[in-house]
Amino acid sequence: MTRHPEPRRRPEHGSLTDVAGIEVGHWTDTRRPTGCTVVLTRAGAVGGVDVRGAAPGTRETELLSPLNAVEQVHAVMLGGGSAFGLDAAGGVMRWLEERGIGVQVGPARVPIVPAAILFDLWVGDANIRPDAAAGYAACDAASDAPVAEGNVGAGTGAAVGKLFGIGRAMRGGIGSASITVDGVTVAALVAVNAIGDVVDPRSGAPIAGARSADGRQLLGAMAALQRGEKPNGPKPGTATTLGVVATDAVLTKAQANKLAQMAHDGFARSINPVHTMGDGDTIFALATGALGRSTNLTLLGALGAEVTAAAVQRAVRAARGLRLPDGLHLPAAGDLEQQQGNPTT
Repeated sequence: MTRHPEPRRRPEHGSLTDVAGIEVGHWTDTRRPTGCTVVLTRAGAVGGVDVRGAAPGTRETELLSPLNAVEQVHAVMLGGGSAFGLDAAGGVMRWLEERGIGVQVGPARVPIVPAAILFDLWVGDANIRPDAAAGYAACDAASDAPVAEGNVGAGTGAAVGKLFGIGRAMRGGIGSASITVDGVTVAALVAVNAIGDVVDPRSGAPIAGARSADGRQLLGAMAALQRGEKPNGPKPGTATTLGVVATDAVLTKAQANKLAQMAHDGFARSINPVHTMGDGDTIFALATGALGRSTNLTLLGALGAEVTAAAVQRAVRAARGLRLPDGLHLPAAGDLEQQQGNPTT
């Protein structure tokens, strides 16, 4: 009987920075819950993207099409602050330019920084958003250390389970996971700010999401919809889950786009409902090529979906509850589990 080696790291563990050539930095605003997260690829990485939500806020995604000329990107910025938060990408560009990183275009070296944002203006003063200085600071903080998770960076003001209104939602956040199989590493980082519930992919049971009217237990959004309860959620464009899936394998731009597409299966397994009218769900793919060889793309895509689903779960399990002076209370998954005598594991 042939024995196959166990993966070096299972997807419930690990970090995006397990991929060689990747650094991650967060900037978290202390004035209100918001922030941004930067994924740096100083040596460049082949990039792809897949946008599935109906209300995206993005920058420089079109250049990731295989039809277009730019072959590599130097960073990806994920930010809070809705469309205002796209300003943070300018600070990332400045940081990279100062270090001579970018594509040589005539007399200038231009850093390529695709970006996407999520809506977190529900929490605190909506006039406070990530800006260029925030993006620059996130780059300063970047390293190849394990990624900090929970309510940091782009996940600082994130919430999930908004299908029946923000008052019955819970805390979202940042999560990351990785796996290595046959020498190839695939990893994901996500900022979870979904309209839907975060669910256990194995059972479909909600982990965090819409709460009952008294706020004391999980409602189960899909079960409520099937009972005939009407959504009372936010307007379109007021949520969004963002992700970056990365590998050290060698990929073309077309393959990187396929990896991003397949990674969305991880959202579909762990968020329900997903890709709604209120979400701008977007996943970027990065291939650093540090491994020096290509591998089976179907394998990479399957692993990408697995680490993406694991990262979504880790994001809500690492979150901490929030109570604001205006009365808004967003408990974390662990808060409800402790109330019910089932502590988070």
